[in-house]
Amino acid sequence: MSRRSSKRAEQATAVIPFRAIADATYDWESWHGTDGRLIWVNPAVERLTGYSVAECHAMEDYPLALVLPEDRVAIAAILAAAREGSSGNDAEFRIQHRDGSMKWAAISWQPMSMPQQGHLGFRTSVRDTTERRRLRDQLRLHAEHLQQLVQERTARIQQLERHRRKIEKLAALGQLAAGVAHEINNPLAGLRNAFELIKADLHPQHPHFELLELIDREIERVGAIVHQMYQLYGRAPQRATEFDLAQTVREVVDLLSRGARKRGVSLQRETAENLPPVRLPEGEVKQVLYNLIQNAVQASPAGQTVRIRVAGDRDEIAVIVEDRGPGIPDDVLPRIFDPFFSTKTDDVHAGMGLGLSVSRSVIEALGGRIEVDSRPARGSTFTAIFPTRAVASQEETGDADTQPEFENPDR
Repeated sequence: MSRRSSKRAEQATAVIPFRAIADATYDWESWHGTDGRLIWVNPAVERLTGYSVAECHAMEDYPLALVLPEDRVAIAAILAAAREGSSGNDAEFRIQHRDGSMKWAAISWQPMSMPQQGHLGFRTSVRDTTERRRLRDQLRLHAEHLQQLVQERTARIQQLERHRRKIEKLAALGQLAAGVAHEINNPLAGLRNAFELIKADLHPQHPHFELLELIDREIERVGAIVHQMYQLYGRAPQRATEFDLAQTVREVVDLLSRGARKRGVSLQRETAENLPPVRLPEGEVKQVLYNLIQNAVQASPAGQTVRIRVAGDRDEIAVIVEDRGPGIPDDVLPRIFDPFFSTKTDDVHAGMGLGLSVSRSVIEALGGRIEVDSRPARGSTFTAIFPTRAVASQEETGDADTQPEFENPDR
């Protein structure tokens, strides 16, 4: 027997008393000689790798053959250090199972020695950490998700704070606007009455009669602005009545058709069949429709058509107003319902930017909503969705005879 074989036999004999204990160990245990070759491995190797003890002893490159190829360089470095007498703990790597699956594991290594024999080699202990790894990854994902939720909640709080400040600002502005509207309304009524008397005394052939017509239109425009302020900030709910919404749409379209023709814009109306009647404050519905259709006409270039479609079911009826104007830029779209915000800055006859604010305020009070779809250079679509019945507070309050007046700007 050679000296090396004799020494290996002595090493094996020295560890025999410990094999009964090591064979029952749950972790994958291996004992290596001073040259790094395998002396003993416990049966747990088959549970972790699918390879038997005998197959492991037959491997020339044990345990590297059982390691995922991407991790073999790291494990080879650990084994080389172990042969030199180093120790280490809990170095993670991946096991290549016989069935092709992969498991995570952690290896620990220590040198072995006995008083008479001296250095005998080293031992390795491999523990299955797949479940630990899974839980760790799951915890990491939960932590990332929690961090994302915190960021989203923080952003939401900041958004709500900005919204609160905006509401406070608008509330203060609303009080001011309502006060101004109230103060303007009375002298405006006096001016209108006095002007009517002056106008009645002048013959239509008078050289300055056209100026009177201009003054008349401007007084009506101021009156409309004051009325919109009341609608937005001091509106009194009207009593709901039952009516045909499609007929109301027809009346508003007829009212605006002459002004549309002057601009070279045509109005096209389409109505679905068998629409149910609605029970809403008709005057407020007309206010919303008038604002949306008038905006579409003003946004449309000459030669284009504004389509007004009416469709719905027993719960909701939608009035869809579609134009082929320049559209609304993405950075402007979130602001179009803000009071006093207007994109028609180059139109001297444009109002104060209250139409959409009033419309949304009115329709939301009824339990409906306005939806917007707009693309630059492709036009805009405003959809007013009315419930077939107003909310209870709208049906039970208000004055049935209170209806807003709609002045034809082209009269």
